Parts: sequence; C-alpha cells; structure tokens
Amino acid sequence: MPVNYTPPTPEQLLPVAGAALGTAAARIKNWSRDDLLLVSLAPGTQAAGVFTQNRFCAAPVTICREHLARAESIRALVVNAGNANAGTGERGLADARATCAAVAELVGCAPDAVLPFSTGVIMEPLPLERIVATLPECRAALAEHGWFAAVRAIMTTDTVPKGASRRTEIDGVPITVTGIAKGAGMIAPNMATMLGFVATDAPIARALLDRLAADIACESFNRVTIDGDTSTNDSFVVISTHRAPMRALERDDDPRLRAVRAALAAVAIELAQALVRDGEGATKFIAIVVEGGRDTRECDRVARAIAHSPLVKTAFFASDPNLGRIVCAIGNAAVSDLNPGRVSFWLDDVAVVVDGGRAPSYREEDGKRVMAQSEISVRVALDRGQARTMLWTCDLSHEYVNINAHYRT
Repeated sequence: MPVNYTPPTPEQLLPVAGAALGTAAARIKNWSRDDLLLVSLAPGTQAAGVFTQNRFCAAPVTICREHLARAESIRALVVNAGNANAGTGERGLADARATCAAVAELVGCAPDAVLPFSTGVIMEPLPLERIVATLPECRAALAEHGWFAAVRAIMTTDTVPKGASRRTEIDGVPITVTGIAKGAGMIAPNMATMLGFVATDAPIARALLDRLAADIACESFNRVTIDGDTSTNDSFVVISTHRAPMRALERDDDPRLRAVRAALAAVAIELAQALVRDGEGATKFIAIVVEGGRDTRECDRVARAIAHSPLVKTAFFASDPNLGRIVCAIGNAAVSDLNPGRVSFWLDDVAVVVDGGRAPSYREEDGKRVMAQSEISVRVALDRGQARTMLWTCDLSHEYVNINAHYRT
C-alpha cells in the first residue's frame, strides 16, 4: 500500500471543460480491466510536453514530439497500458502512427493532432489490431467526468490511482486544473515508466504553455526518483482547452498567470509525490534537501547520490541508522572540490554530522527513532554557497525485488 497517500475519489477529480475521457478493455495483457484510454479535446486545444531523455525512447514518444512540433492544435490523446511499444523499431513507429490515424478517423481530425502514449513491457510488438478494434468503445464512453476511470485504465504496477484537482479564479472567471499520473517503478525522471497529464480550461498560448510545462516538470516530476532508472516512455503533458471565457494568457509577466501557474504546479507536485509514495514496495517516503551549494546542479548531484544508493535505501527500509552510508553517498556525488570538513547533515531535527564529523549530541536511539518513521527528511548543508534543491524518494524493500522479478508474469 502507498505511504500516507489517499487516492482521489471520482468526485474529487473535477471535469475540465473541453476534455472528455473514455476507457475500454483491449486486453493488452492477461487482465480484464480497462487498459485503453481515449481523450477527446475541443477544437483549439493547445498542448505542451516534456519527455524522457532515454536515448532508446519509445515509438509513441517520437511520434508525440513530431506531432507537437507541427500540429496547430491537439484534438486527442490515446494511451494504452500493458505494452510500452519501446524497442520495437520501425514497426513500433508504424503502429503508433496507425493508432493515431484510427483515433483521427473517430474524432474527426488530422492524425498529427493526436498524441499517442504507451506504458508497460518493453520490446514486445504493440497489439495494434486489439487497440484499433477497442477504440470505438472508448469513444462511446467519452465523458467530461471520466478522469477517475482514465487513471485506473493507465495503471501498471501502481497499487492505487493517482489524481488531483484545483480550482482558482481569475478576474471572476473560475478556472479548473485536473491531472492524473501513473508510475511506481523505473522512475528517475530527467524528463522522464511514468505518464502524467494535467489539463486546464484556462486559455494559454502555445509558446507560454511550452515554458510552463518545462518549468513545472522541473519543480515536480524531475524532483522524484524511485530506483534511479529513467524509462523509455516517460511523458508529462500540459493541456489548455481554451474553454474558460477570458482573454488568453500569452506573456510570462501577465499578472493573471500567477494563479493558474500555482494551480498547475500544485497538481503536478501532488502527482509526483504520489508516484514516490506508491513506489514499488515502498514503506518510507523520504524528502532530501541539499543546501549551501555553489549551484543547484551540485546540490542535485548530492541529493541523487543519496537517493540512488542501494545501501542508503535498504538502511531506510530496515530502519537501521547506519548513517555512514549517507556520508559515503555524499562523498560519491562527484563534487570534486567538496570540503568534507564543512559538510553537516540532519535526519529531521537530529544532527548526525557537524563539520564533517559525528555530531557530539548524536545518539543512536535518536537516529533509530527517526528511521522508524514512515516519513523522513534528510537535510545536507555543504557550506559553500547559497544554492538549494529538494528531491523526493523512497526506500528499497524485498517487495521491490519481488515485483520486478515477476513483472512480465
């Protein structure tokens, strides 16, 4: 079960005007649940995406990038679970394009106005015929309140659906933001198997939406890691349906943008943290703060060295205050001129290391008390500048190994 995360109810995922969602069971894997999602978007909808940096990126990622680069607007998304359509060569690209063509015929748009997404097993051919045959069922199920069914349909090893909504107001006009995400393993986004979709009815110009998507990804999905593996399929898309009756947002300095941006970021951060809380086999949610760096890049290096260390992660799982493992991880962070004599770190409010050595006040029982908690913070001070960063991660348990040892079965 996820760490201190309560999944949304259907009523909590608010409809976004101009977006209708429908799901159906294409039986892509040996399951009977819905595993295919169609999202129909109003004419004039704009979308912006941030995608995996894995060089072996999946066919749908390639097609999404192509379509976003040339389409004037986006009219539909199609998402399948159970098969990643990655490592599938030219056939995979052809299958992704054929899926877009089938969706385009159903919703009445050009194929390049369709964005395809896949998640699941890598290096297996996409069951194109099953997907195409099931799409009419998805179209028949389209509804603006279909967000909860949608997030359930895109799950793979997730134990719970992940979604969030916010409402705000601009000059008396109500604005809605709703998002869903899936992912529980192979998560080290460096946008980066995660999928995230956030939609708003606020009218946002495409150039501004591109910048917003990149900035919000950096604040949310790029701040999480479960196991250090960046997937072939990871995608984060922000959608603006332009249905709210107000003048379009076009400039970064528009004072009206602040409320919309805050709502978009809040939804994305909630979804990103939900991925970690539902990490495969996770029993601990860990926030890592690194401060006092010369720049955010070196702070990020230190944070990821701690978050990706199997020795650190297994110590958290065991509630074992073997905190020399964190010292080791900091030293392995490739900050070449780091002075260990100026480094300090804390577990919650417990000082563990001060100026490079064990804190005089540190007691083993204090470390064990914090390590036994389901939510833990690690704060590292490098004492060499003003930069700061935060990362969210989880522990590494027996169950993580079990899940991934049997993923295809």
